[in-house]
Amino acid sequence: MPNHQAEQLKSVGNDFFRRGQYKEAISQYQKASKVDPSNAAYHSNIAASYEKLKMWKESRDAAQDCIRANKTFLKGYFRLATAQQALKDYAGAEKTLQDGLVYDATNRDLKKMKADLVEKQRAEQVQSYLRKADEQMQSGDIAGAHKTIQQASRSGAGNSDVERMMAKIKPKYEAMERKRKAGLSGTEALKEKGDQAYKNAQFEEAITHYSKCLDALGEKTSPLAIKCLGNRAACYKQISHFDGTVEDCTYVLEVDPENVKALVRRAQAFEAVERYRFALQDVKAVLSMPYQTIGKANYDLCNGLQHRLNRVVQQMKNS
Repeated sequence: MPNHQAEQLKSVGNDFFRRGQYKEAISQYQKASKVDPSNAAYHSNIAASYEKLKMWKESRDAAQDCIRANKTFLKGYFRLATAQQALKDYAGAEKTLQDGLVYDATNRDLKKMKADLVEKQRAEQVQSYLRKADEQMQSGDIAGAHKTIQQASRSGAGNSDVERMMAKIKPKYEAMERKRKAGLSGTEALKEKGDQAYKNAQFEEAITHYSKCLDALGEKTSPLAIKCLGNRAACYKQISHFDGTVEDCTYVLEVDPENVKALVRRAQAFEAVERYRFALQDVKAVLSMPYQTIGKANYDLCNGLQHRLNRVVQQMKNS
């Protein structure tokens, strides 16, 4: 049952809140929370009062106290996500809303806030891409601007600002590409055809072009050869020709022992052919590198792969 003294303090706080006297309301709610710290509503009311005062860090802290007091009290998640958004901690807000939806997946307030947050993040990302593309154009980086505006187009399909920027960038990029392709050597042109086939998910055709390029080069150590081997390894992986992936990645790693893509692809191929210890060695090699070198996506992938492989290797030892 609610504590009588705490409820009286809450009632006084509610009167202050209704009159817009939020600091006075906070004082009463805090007294109530000290009398009964297990009552999540008191912490929620503190968070709501700080929210009115736009004191977002204090609102966040009170909302966290609310959730600690009762993790099924959904207003706590709503209050916390509101404060986190105001503090521009969008990732934290999204996680908070997801945590709340665990307890009630149908809650309309949490679902709407999450949908609005995702849309807000998407819109802000599009604007960020547009600013970056404009800066790249100003600096003469046409290829970079084209890549950036393509990312903006994927995130903001139908956005008029994106379409205007695309119309400005695309003709310049296409003219630049025509000039670049005209200057390619025969081997470079073969690699280019392989790259285009890969982008179109025509993996066997891409393999043919990369193989012709490597045959024409007659070696497997030049920068162009290394690129062809790495790309052909990716194609082999796509069609489940894992021995081919291992072989090509090994060639790459003999020249460039810290080639992250080659290590990751070879580890995945080793796992697919049940050579788990070799896969684990490649994964550990990646994870031993600086985080900024391997990037979040590869770190997360290899971290999960390492846990999975460790379990398999341990089971093999025990069997």
